[in-house]
Amino acid sequence: MHIGKSYRLTEFLHWTRRRIYVLVLVTTVPVVLYQWLGLKWIALPWAVIAVLGTATSFIVGFKNAQTYGRTLEAQQIWTAIATNSRYWGLISRDFPTDREKTQSLVYRHLAWLTALRYQLRTERVWESAASQSNAEYRKRFFPIPEKETSLDQELRKYLAEDELARLSAIRGKAMRLMSDQSEAIRSLYANQKIVLTHHAEMQKALKELIDQQSKAERIKNFPYPRQYAIINTIFVWSFVALLPFGIVGEFDKLNAHVSGFLAGNMGWFAIPFSLLISWMYISLDQVGESTENPFEGSANDVPMAQICRLLEIELKQMLGESEVPSLLKPKNNIIL
Repeated sequence: MHIGKSYRLTEFLHWTRRRIYVLVLVTTVPVVLYQWLGLKWIALPWAVIAVLGTATSFIVGFKNAQTYGRTLEAQQIWTAIATNSRYWGLISRDFPTDREKTQSLVYRHLAWLTALRYQLRTERVWESAASQSNAEYRKRFFPIPEKETSLDQELRKYLAEDELARLSAIRGKAMRLMSDQSEAIRSLYANQKIVLTHHAEMQKALKELIDQQSKAERIKNFPYPRQYAIINTIFVWSFVALLPFGIVGEFDKLNAHVSGFLAGNMGWFAIPFSLLISWMYISLDQVGESTENPFEGSANDVPMAQICRLLEIELKQMLGESEVPSLLKPKNNIIL
């Protein structure tokens, strides 16, 4: 997540530069054919381009609205996880009469948070984080915490070696940790360490956390519909490819109103203006693409690692521990 005032224009140009290279070629070739080779017939009626541009703007706007909705929902899910985690810390501290079990419940919850964020960072084939533009930007401007340390290394902070060994062979580690929590609560009730109403309330809290995990998994495992993604790409690139054919004729008409050096050369102005308009459409498409998957590890993702670190600090302080980690520091105004 970017926490600065805004991205710099230089950052944005660096991020989109590969597509700019293609746009320079796409916008230059038609104008050269028109101006140098005299192929005046290649000019298209501007009305055709305007209709296509209008349709493209609608579909690009639709996609960006939908992808932003996915990111907003992901933020809401992690806000709910943070809320329920704080409540879990409180009831884990106050409900059991055996204080030694409190730390176990809280630390296992921290392990669950860790396992969940690592699970959500797992790559999917449809995600755009591995694209050249995103990979280069990430390498230059910010790290992904889940790529810097292994999951086992992180879980070792919260779990005993025997529990960690049991967990290592299991694929769905987050759900297994929830299962262990439920078993621990049942054991507390069976040994009369918590009363019935407290047992029911803790089970309810676990259910809320599992609900949020399932919602996050839905966003992770079900991409923005591929049929909409491909039609968006077709519309945008069709408009970009045809735009210079429509604009060059309009600029050529201006030759009737100028004299001197510009006379006969107004058509060349179609290149920079076509490039600018095309870059705007392509950039909007790229922004929407990078917003589709809010857990993939891009610069605009939900800052799961920072949220988990904040919760770890708060929950450990609830336990009365003095040694707590510090918050993660942003790099180039980006924190994940």
